[in-house]
Amino acid sequence: MVAARRTPIAVKGGALARLTAAELATPVIRACLDDAGPAFGPVGDVVLGNCMGPGGNIARVAALAAGLDVAVPGMTIDRQCGSGLAAIITAADAIRAGDGRLRVAGGVESCSTAPTRIADGVAYARAPFAPPGHPDPDMVRAAQDLAVFDGIDRDRQDAYAARSHRLAVRTRDRGGFDAELVAVAGVKTDGGPRERIPAMLDRFPPLFPDAGGTLTAGNSCRDSDGAAAVALVPAGGRAGTTGLAIIATATVGCDPALPGLGPVPAVEQLVRKAGVTLADIEAIEIVEAFAAQTLAALGRLGLTNDPRVCADGGALALGHPWGASAAVGVVRLFSRLVRSGAPAGTLGLATAAVGGGLGVAALFEVVR
Repeated sequence: MVAARRTPIAVKGGALARLTAAELATPVIRACLDDAGPAFGPVGDVVLGNCMGPGGNIARVAALAAGLDVAVPGMTIDRQCGSGLAAIITAADAIRAGDGRLRVAGGVESCSTAPTRIADGVAYARAPFAPPGHPDPDMVRAAQDLAVFDGIDRDRQDAYAARSHRLAVRTRDRGGFDAELVAVAGVKTDGGPRERIPAMLDRFPPLFPDAGGTLTAGNSCRDSDGAAAVALVPAGGRAGTTGLAIIATATVGCDPALPGLGPVPAVEQLVRKAGVTLADIEAIEIVEAFAAQTLAALGRLGLTNDPRVCADGGALALGHPWGASAAVGVVRLFSRLVRSGAPAGTLGLATAAVGGGLGVAALFEVVR
């Protein structure tokens, strides 16, 4: 991975609301290619994850809009909230299989322009995550169920959300996001991190008051618009290349009743495959969809209160552009490790939970 960029993230209906998914992805693709430069040769493909877009092949549309040759095909894939990381894994697999051409991969979501879906004349919010006979909770309900299952009270959830905002505000104010951002439609900074949120969290009403709920809008992510992508090239293809090498990946299923736990078996399988331990990893990014879900997964992995996790804040502060968020985590790792000057061999981990009961994870190593 020789380049990594993202748009600012804006809440649904906010500063990026007028842009389609393809329009969000186009400048990020272009920025990755400009950062990588022409030395790595022609582009073999553009692979983008997306959850709720208009259909069609968003990656192909964005590739053409970014000025790529008509011979570059484009592929759009859907693994829900893990889509962005799944796209990066898919592109890396193609290179590993022998196609040595550069690829741009990542994810994009325009929650603001996502279409209303209709079946039998009735609008519905989402497609099923699981078939009849299996649990099929939406992610909000599943996070509340997980909070009850693990006894994660509201104070812990609010404290974790406050941490995310504090870290993101600190990083934003010192310019820690600047090098990874691509200005879009005049928007240059993330809209989510807010200094006042930590002091306001106890004012948010519960989302499930009748069930003694502890989830609130304050300790849950905000549906958001954004895009993120990386440029991938073969390992060892050019002397002096600096970046992140993908050294192991894992995608697993778990109980669809508790989909937020997907990162646990994914990360456990990943470290076994790579022959490392979590103690060997310097930086960890998990999609913070909900404080309860994140705390439940981190607790099972022995990472509770671990400063390596989302050290600059995560989706609770920045927002959650579904199909892009797992790719945002990879861009964050690139900044935390490569842009910061971490030595060769330093390891980073990205992971996400997925609706329907899945976990996606990837392990990266700094190359210099």
